Amino acid sequence: MKRLLLTAALALASGQAVAADNFAIAIHGGAGTITRDSMTPEREAQYEAKLQEAVNAGYAVLEKGGDSMDAIVVAIQILEDSPLFNAGRGAVYTWDGHHELDASIMNGATREAGAVASVKTVKSPIALAREVMEESVHVMLSGEGAEAFGKQQGLELVDNSYFNTDARFKALQRMKKQVGNPQDKTAWAHMDDNFKYGTVGAVALDKHGNLAAGTSTGGMTGKRWGRIGDAPIIGAGTWADNDSCAVSATGHGEYFIRYHVAADVCSRMKYQQLDVVTAGDTVIHDVLLPAGGTGGVIIVDKDGNVHMPFNTEGMYRAKRQAGGQAEVAIYKD
Repeated sequence: MKRLLLTAALALASGQAVAADNFAIAIHGGAGTITRDSMTPEREAQYEAKLQEAVNAGYAVLEKGGDSMDAIVVAIQILEDSPLFNAGRGAVYTWDGHHELDASIMNGATREAGAVASVKTVKSPIALAREVMEESVHVMLSGEGAEAFGKQQGLELVDNSYFNTDARFKALQRMKKQVGNPQDKTAWAHMDDNFKYGTVGAVALDKHGNLAAGTSTGGMTGKRWGRIGDAPIIGAGTWADNDSCAVSATGHGEYFIRYHVAADVCSRMKYQQLDVVTAGDTVIHDVLLPAGGTGGVIIVDKDGNVHMPFNTEGMYRAKRQAGGQAEVAIYKD
């Protein structure tokens, strides 16, 4: 109740109207070469069911008057707990055969943010990112320090083997065979895109007019040297600002970092007064793709409009807006 009153007060203090009938949530489970030819009906049904479960769980929080931060965490944790997605339980393997997870979260009402990188033993990286935001004086923690903080905050810790899955292990073997010499930068550049990324995320607008965004990932298959992508980088993989929109990204992280993708979408809305569709499409199709960046974003704006553009064959995604039903999609068409 205390947090509920705080979010309402923040909305009023910022001059943003409280519209109790206007709320929305969108989620994604990663983008890539996702085609009907490569998916069995049974597998497709599994993805659709999990996406629907996650978006409905987040929507239920919003419908009851809960805040957007709670809604996105609930949705993301459902995806983190599923081996279908490259986050949490389904995280990919590093070159050395273990898992390093990243996550970030941002509160659009206060512009507070929290992020973690290269954590190996925290069951829910998005929960840890929120703890960093709310209970520390920092924005980003990494590695053993982040894990020690998580333990201090009472979060559930697991052995790194908890994240092991046969499908991800086989993907690592295929990736190593394709790359060959790990020192060959050219081989890495031409690696199959499906090895380069995979993420989950959620964005939401609550009844108090507050936006929030969060992203969680296992990173890039076969990553080395503690590589960190865009998912924990505020402005690249995650951004939320009550004056414009909330964004969570999925794609080839190096490009999303270079082009500051998540924040760029919201900046175009805020300073150029672009609508959510124009801003999102411009960044994903006209800026990112010509530079060689592939992937997509989910966006919800301050008025509850949702857009989910991507420049790949598919993106696991779902949305649900006030009074409506869940809409789940995987492919481009």
